[in-house]
Amino acid sequence: MSFTTDSAGLAPSLRSEVIHAEPSMAGVGDYLALLKPRVMSLVVFTALVGMVVAPVHAHPVLSFFALLCIAIGAGASGALNMWYEAEIDAKMKRTAGRPIPAGRVQPGEALAFGLTLAVGSVAFLGLMVNWLAAGFLAFTIFFYAVVYTMWLKPSTPQNIVIGGAAGAFPPMIGWAAMTGGFGLESFLLFLVIFVWTPPHFWALSLYSVEEYRRAGIPMMPVVAGAAETRRQILLYSVLLAPVGALPWLFGYAGLIYGLTAIAGGVLMIAFAVKLYQAPAQQTAKQLFAFSILYLFVLFSVLLIEQSIGAAGWGLPFGRVFA
Repeated sequence: MSFTTDSAGLAPSLRSEVIHAEPSMAGVGDYLALLKPRVMSLVVFTALVGMVVAPVHAHPVLSFFALLCIAIGAGASGALNMWYEAEIDAKMKRTAGRPIPAGRVQPGEALAFGLTLAVGSVAFLGLMVNWLAAGFLAFTIFFYAVVYTMWLKPSTPQNIVIGGAAGAFPPMIGWAAMTGGFGLESFLLFLVIFVWTPPHFWALSLYSVEEYRRAGIPMMPVVAGAAETRRQILLYSVLLAPVGALPWLFGYAGLIYGLTAIAGGVLMIAFAVKLYQAPAQQTAKQLFAFSILYLFVLFSVLLIEQSIGAAGWGLPFGRVFA
């Protein structure tokens, strides 16, 4: 075959590559969507709680920059996750409209966007606040984008159990930004989110099981079945009830928090029991929705107690554990 013939055969593929490499016409909203704003809002909120309940506080301007860097770091994780999972997202109805599978943002653009935000957020947090918090933020981004997204999620039904640590780190990062170190109280906040994550996401996976199966993701109901998933949700909900009360039992939160944690834990168990006894998509959706409310209210009470000076209203025996 002649060089001319070879060149002619290569021309269409080269043209397609050139066309594929052209910049997208994505709008600001598409890049905001890459940040996973709903997940980012939870990260920012829990990090803020970690900052506010810390025993010492940085200058308000530095505190603002710390929270901004944590938010940007969370967004970077979301963008890198969407870049890597673009083909999976295209197979799922819930995620098919995201910017990359919908064709509004090119994968390379998302990758560059995520890496830029990741490096920038870590560097600015280190330079403006402290390098311990910056290092922890870098580790969290790596854990979510590489350990969870690339390794755990496609390989094990325990993906959300282990990978849930990434979403539980923000209170500890916020605490580190204020204090330059870590404390037992920040670890207890981490523990609450860590134990909360499996029942929260497994409830979602129960009514999205066919999408996960089609995408080849080994979520718990795909691998172990719906019955085992409901049992695991119940077990983690029973565990979450006392874990949610630990900040109060250790004397770091007040009576308002303690009562809220007990009531929320009981309701979480009640939803899990209902799901276990009467499996239905609607029941799974109810548990999923309540789990979001549970975590939001629990952390909101910590902020309220801090603002009214009620954090020391714990039971007299609370400090014996500290």
